[in-house]
Amino acid sequence: MYDLLIIGGGPAGYVAAERAGHEGLKVVLFEKKAMGGVCLNEGCIPTKTLLYSAKMYENTLHGEKYGVYCENARFDYEKIISRKKKVVRKLVAGVENSMKLNHVTVVKEEAYIKGRTAEGIEVTCNGEKYVGRNLLICTGSEASVPPIPGLQEAGNVILTNREILEMEERPESLVVIGGGVIGMEFASFYNSLGTKVTVVEMLPEILGGLDFEISAMLRDVYRKKGIDFHLNAKVVQVEGNKVVFEKEGKTHAVEGEKVLLSVGRRPVTQGFGLENLQVELLRSGIKVDEKMRTNVPGVFAAGDVTGFSLLAHTASREGEVVVNNLTGRNDIMRYHAIPGVVYTNPEVAGVGETEESARAKGIAYKVSRLPMAFAGRFVAENEGANGLCKILVGEKHGEVLGVHMLGNPSSEIIYGACMAIEQEMTLKEMQEVVFPHPTVSEIIKEVVFSFAPSTTQLRNDN
Repeated sequence: MYDLLIIGGGPAGYVAAERAGHEGLKVVLFEKKAMGGVCLNEGCIPTKTLLYSAKMYENTLHGEKYGVYCENARFDYEKIISRKKKVVRKLVAGVENSMKLNHVTVVKEEAYIKGRTAEGIEVTCNGEKYVGRNLLICTGSEASVPPIPGLQEAGNVILTNREILEMEERPESLVVIGGGVIGMEFASFYNSLGTKVTVVEMLPEILGGLDFEISAMLRDVYRKKGIDFHLNAKVVQVEGNKVVFEKEGKTHAVEGEKVLLSVGRRPVTQGFGLENLQVELLRSGIKVDEKMRTNVPGVFAAGDVTGFSLLAHTASREGEVVVNNLTGRNDIMRYHAIPGVVYTNPEVAGVGETEESARAKGIAYKVSRLPMAFAGRFVAENEGANGLCKILVGEKHGEVLGVHMLGNPSSEIIYGACMAIEQEMTLKEMQEVVFPHPTVSEIIKEVVFSFAPSTTQLRNDN
């Protein structure tokens, strides 16, 4: 009898397994592919490895801005892809080693839920039966494929995040359907390497859900780098390597050697016997409460399969919440301080409320913004760039509601803003935090001090 059965070895599954094993629970984890899930094998890690190579190449091309000259700078696409594979292998091995260290039984086969018996929750795998007191479902998500006419007939011209990572040759031109995070990161990578990139987005702006002002600024950066954008554009047909879309009542078409389909992801809820437990679904994912419990006692779900916050770091935290509650620590999942990052060059990072979300929720707020160039370290390392940092605070009490940035290295700074929001810090409290100098992170303090003095004194109103 196992204390915990886990289906899926992605960020939710392997983190939960690691934590549970460390706490002394008897755990078995089922993964039909490679440990690490989509994030480690087909998403977060491989794309960031590619993007770093592209960033290195782009910096080399423009090294003269820093007094560094390199004639005939070039890249080796084959080696870039080879390094990506090496990094993934190394990190997969690290996850597997962590399972061993924490005494987690790993079964690398496809699991199937048989249901609940008198013994407990039963899962079968490769002819073997496994019974557990609790079950954690972490089956993740897969790329959404909308019913666009001609999409299926286009064959290997059409790529999702999985296929594009397997390409051994750089395309001369690429059309990206969908200007979300995945679409923009691949657009950034290939644009840096000289591919002609066109982005077709249905919404009025790229990176829907992120701060609108910063999204528009990033788009302008990449427009100047040569990417063509078609916003408010609905794709109505694919004809081989031609993407046909409607915009403002007119029909247009763009062509690319390859077409990347990047219009979102959907939870995987079929094919592993979920129906045998009669678990309740919400929209396209598994319905859970704040402790990640489903409607079935002893059955939990975490990660993309819930269809709520499809981010690796969200999934890891959700897995931790499950284990904490199983081991006697009362814990709940909170989503108000989940960071979002886009690893383009420059990076975008944000957490908490945007101006758009605050207005939609009727939250009274004040906002202040400054160029990232107000931080000396940013000026030293980002020649000719300005960027932006903006902070939203509650109008009445001055509590930090949201922080959003455009500029490198936003991804490494945003966690501080997450902590501020999680701890409900006020502007006055933020002003009293000592930031190391010189660092780009000092931009947060600069913006905090840029608010009107009256805003910082509202903390004692309650």
